[in-house]
Amino acid sequence: MKHPLSLPSKPRSPILASGAAAVFALCDVGTPWRSQWKLFSCPLSMLTGGWAPVERSAWGDVFEILKRPRLLAGAGGRRVLMIGGLRSSFAIDAPCSTVLILRLDLATMEWDEAGRMPPNMYRCFTGLCEAAAQGNAMPTAVAGGNNKVKVFGGDGKVWFAGKRVRGKLAMWEEDELGNSGGKWDWVDGVPGYSDGVYRGFVFDGGFTAMP
Repeated sequence: MKHPLSLPSKPRSPILASGAAAVFALCDVGTPWRSQWKLFSCPLSMLTGGWAPVERSAWGDVFEILKRPRLLAGAGGRRVLMIGGLRSSFAIDAPCSTVLILRLDLATMEWDEAGRMPPNMYRCFTGLCEAAAQGNAMPTAVAGGNNKVKVFGGDGKVWFAGKRVRGKLAMWEEDELGNSGGKWDWVDGVPGYSDGVYRGFVFDGGFTAMP
């Protein structure tokens, strides 16, 4: 997506919320030394200049607790998911304790916690599972909290990939009503390079009928 003049910075992870007929995106309004994320939205009928911040005083510091947040569409286009590393403190270099999924209900404009990656699953992304299997000491990256988890998906399904997790993805699936904490599971047998999974998906297309 190009950077519209009505946004303060390049939009991060723009998504379409079909239930609200609008596009949502995150923008960094902080400084070169510290990111500060803010939510923006724009009606589909005004994409050229209708961007505006989405703010509520009741939200508090919801955008401060996640590291490298990313948006994805919730199930049915009625909710917005924000995924990122859960900071252990508000320090700039604070390590993350797990991956947190927050959910914005577009009907009530209220956030809630949709899911939290189980500790045994998150340890695999930090390299602890691999180190334990090989009998090695804890990796330096784990101690520094610099582990990156790649996030992608949509429509209430979120996949997580990482360099330290080879041949599989972690998956979280939102229930249709958004009332529970969702379901976590591993997806095994995922092909990839030595530093992660292949980009994109493979579709087997074909004709089932001719007009």
